[in-house]
Amino acid sequence: MKARVSLERGRIVLLLWIALGIGAFATNRPTLYNLWYLLTALLIFSYLWAWAGTRWVEVQRYVRTGRSQVGKMAEERLVVENRGRIPKLWIEVRDHSTLPNHRVSQVISPLPARKMHSRTIRTRCLQRGRFTLGPLTLVSGDPFGLFRTSRRLAEPAESTFIVYPATVDVPIFASLVGFLPGGDTMSRRTHYVTTNVSGVRDYAPGDSFNRIHWPSTARTGRLISKEFELDPTADVWLFLDLERSSQAELVWASLAAQSEPRLPWETGSDLTLMPSTVEYGVTVVASLAKHFLARDRAVGFIAYSEHREVIPADRGERQLTKILETLAVLRADGRIPLIEIIAAEGAHLRRNTTAIVVTSTTQSYWIAAARDMNQRGIRVIAVLVDPHSFGHTRSNEELTTELAISGIPAYLVREGDELSAALARPYVRAIKPVGRMA
Repeated sequence: MKARVSLERGRIVLLLWIALGIGAFATNRPTLYNLWYLLTALLIFSYLWAWAGTRWVEVQRYVRTGRSQVGKMAEERLVVENRGRIPKLWIEVRDHSTLPNHRVSQVISPLPARKMHSRTIRTRCLQRGRFTLGPLTLVSGDPFGLFRTSRRLAEPAESTFIVYPATVDVPIFASLVGFLPGGDTMSRRTHYVTTNVSGVRDYAPGDSFNRIHWPSTARTGRLISKEFELDPTADVWLFLDLERSSQAELVWASLAAQSEPRLPWETGSDLTLMPSTVEYGVTVVASLAKHFLARDRAVGFIAYSEHREVIPADRGERQLTKILETLAVLRADGRIPLIEIIAAEGAHLRRNTTAIVVTSTTQSYWIAAARDMNQRGIRVIAVLVDPHSFGHTRSNEELTTELAISGIPAYLVREGDELSAALARPYVRAIKPVGRMA
């Protein structure tokens, strides 16, 4: 615990106490002695009051869940209890959490003896990432404002809070290889329930009811389960370009106001994205991962930031959680050009795989590598985040023409676009008519 004298008022009182002491000893007058004794007693009383202000106080914080998502709320309940017999005139709880605009800090005045004060804090999450909740510091003082004490709480301990990137519903997206005529069926057993039944077997503990083959069960008199094969589509791989030099962002104004919970009569979308190519790219990848996993597709993820990040293709909710957790902490610190990433990682992809490249680069050199993958039977789809709408001097809109010539569908996303609509259909660049020559 630390105690400090309030600067202005404390200096005045301290100088007055010294002056009275010198005057009393120098003149030996009873009046000065009485004033000096009174001021000494006041200082001792004030210090003890301030010292006791942060003692016998316990703080508990209850977090509903240790994770949230951009656009959703983080909710926390703070309980401050005075377990002592002395009431607290005022006590301040200071929070050192790193979650942006999470206003847990508060002043409680007064806090009676053997009483508690509780408060629920709700904050809209606007930034993805891994943050800390806590630690807490208690601050109090005396009624005269001479002393102020602070005590850093060891409990509750600092905890981690993760904010996943936002996801939007993507009702329609480009067709995958397996949806095209002539798609190769992958005859491979899987524990997932798909539309392709490969056979039956005896029921095993843990099989869900929708796996039971009732005609065989009725015929044999015992429970029979169905076995499934993977759908006639191969894996979907999501490539996110995090090269630092190709990113752009705008200044985000009124961040604090946007983090406040909306009032019941207020309208508007809860989803507010930072005006950054990185945030839009991350949201696109998260949304597409959710889109394909909801349709029981195997999805993998590749990105190069400070380190190579690869999540092998898999299915189910657990795979979505892995991808969201990885995306939550990724930063645009990559130095490897997109063409090298596509060339290195694309060499390991097999035929009938779909590769979706999300990038904000204005360079066209990587299209040759994507065209190479296309010719090897790997379907490539591009999602271009236009950096010009985020304050960059150049645009990548013209790349959509070269991609179309290469047979690669391209989607264009600009700052402020509704992602569900932007990802609903490939972008078609308008061609300016050429004037007739005289």
